[in-house]
Amino acid sequence: MKKIIYWIGVVVLFLGIFSGGFLLGKNSKPSIEKVAGIQNLEEGKSSAVDFNLFWDSWAKIQESFVGRKNLNSQKMVYGAIAGMLASLDDPYTVFFTPEENKNFTQSMQGNLEGIGAEVGSRNGVITIISPLKDSPAMKIGLKAGDKILKIDDKATDGLSVEEAVNLIRGSKGSEVRLTIARDGLNELKEFKIIRDIINVPIVELEMKQVGDKKIAYLALYQFTENSVLEFEKSIQEVLASDTRGLVLDLRGNPGGYLESAVQMASWFLPEGKIVVVEDYGDGKKEEHKSSGINKLGFLPTVILIDQGSASASEILAGALRDNL
Repeated sequence: MKKIIYWIGVVVLFLGIFSGGFLLGKNSKPSIEKVAGIQNLEEGKSSAVDFNLFWDSWAKIQESFVGRKNLNSQKMVYGAIAGMLASLDDPYTVFFTPEENKNFTQSMQGNLEGIGAEVGSRNGVITIISPLKDSPAMKIGLKAGDKILKIDDKATDGLSVEEAVNLIRGSKGSEVRLTIARDGLNELKEFKIIRDIINVPIVELEMKQVGDKKIAYLALYQFTENSVLEFEKSIQEVLASDTRGLVLDLRGNPGGYLESAVQMASWFLPEGKIVVVEDYGDGKKEEHKSSGINKLGFLPTVILIDQGSASASEILAGALRDNL
């Protein structure tokens, strides 16, 4: 009997030690291992950053959030990424969800419904960068530099540019109200705009007679997917005429693809001239140079810009100013 009691005691002691070790090990696991339903746990792992607080928060939400049955984990991931980028305080570094990326791609292809205005962030305020030509935004009187304080009844304070754009966009025929603050106005002004299909203009060419000379006026409205092709078609018309000068109008052009700006600059510059340098902040730099088409370099050229000229517009204007 004593032997039986002895061995029972040994077994109980062993089980106690094993259970204690198991519980201790479970409770001391990294927070990331406590989170259910996630993948790619090691992706982007850095020894210099402790992600335990993030995963502790994620696990706490899964365990204790009152509406945890309806949690959307993918939306939480998107929100975490968007918040991370927002902490950089850089309006040009943003995260697109798949839907936002689809809308952005459509706008670069010239296919969208909305009010027809480029929207961005200026000093943390949602701002009209440029209304597009003949768009509902331009027809109603919106101007570059207008600050959007409310979209319908929702204040824009704290909204990202993408969130604001999603609220402004909508189907043809629907209405959106924008409350605007404008330099020179003593009070806020509300604009009621009917959304429409936006046909994004790309280029407009006019041959103007100035005295006994013919001057080409070329307005470039966006650097979209088809901009280079349309630009080149217009330039061929210019070269086929007896034009004595060129006015390149980039006013209100909010930009677009960097590659388009480089290709257009190549029509003015010799091969190898630097158009723009990308600085990645880690010592790495990438130079984008002219391919040397250089068929417009001989032509006296005037470039028009304003506060609505941004992104690729600034790159093209700056490259021509520095090199011509």
